[in-house]
Amino acid sequence: MKAPGVLSCPMSRPATESIPAACAGLGAGLILLLACAAGANDDLMLKSASDVNEGQLHFLATQPDKPVHHHQNRIVIDAASLDTGWVILKQCHDNLDAVPRAQITFREGFVRDLRIDTLQGVAEAWVEGPSIQLRQIEPGSRLCLSAQTRALRDTGGGYFNLNNGPYMRKFLDGYYPMRVTLDVDYPAAMLRVVDISPQSRTGLSLQEYPGRVHMDALFEGELRTLIQFSRPD
Repeated sequence: MKAPGVLSCPMSRPATESIPAACAGLGAGLILLLACAAGANDDLMLKSASDVNEGQLHFLATQPDKPVHHHQNRIVIDAASLDTGWVILKQCHDNLDAVPRAQITFREGFVRDLRIDTLQGVAEAWVEGPSIQLRQIEPGSRLCLSAQTRALRDTGGGYFNLNNGPYMRKFLDGYYPMRVTLDVDYPAAMLRVVDISPQSRTGLSLQEYPGRVHMDALFEGELRTLIQFSRPD
């Protein structure tokens, strides 16, 4: 079983092959792994060493010239989630790196009812255990999936944590621009938001409404988010 946030390649590859990785995780340990032949995505190879982020989280004030991988999550917490920890997940990936093979992997035991809802620009995709396997990803591709994930943690005393991440787009030792949007719906009569991390800043917008939290981040490096809830007094 893969631990959350650990990158590995499930497929054998020749020594000349490179690995760009765009990772995006829930508390359940979602990982996106990309295995590609060298040069399959030239954008990843053209940055000079001085321009490559080495892992430090850096929010971006302006959108890069070329479209970046956009990872979108919608999480629905309902009354049953408070007892079971299971939440509803709707997730889409736009502008995946154009590579021959990829997989989206959840931590075993933390995902159920996994299915593919939308597929564009990908020759083949199928559910395999706690993962989705992809072949021949073209530029401008789109993949949407749905599942239930055990992502809500009861920390006691009427408090609950929803952890997400790490989100990243990684190639070799460098991290590249990525956009993540996150919408969390929750029962406002049963929960209130206590804290959200990170807070709004340049490159990260955050909106709170009764029963919903929205986050939109443009960054390089590794992004982790935490939303803490409590039961009303």
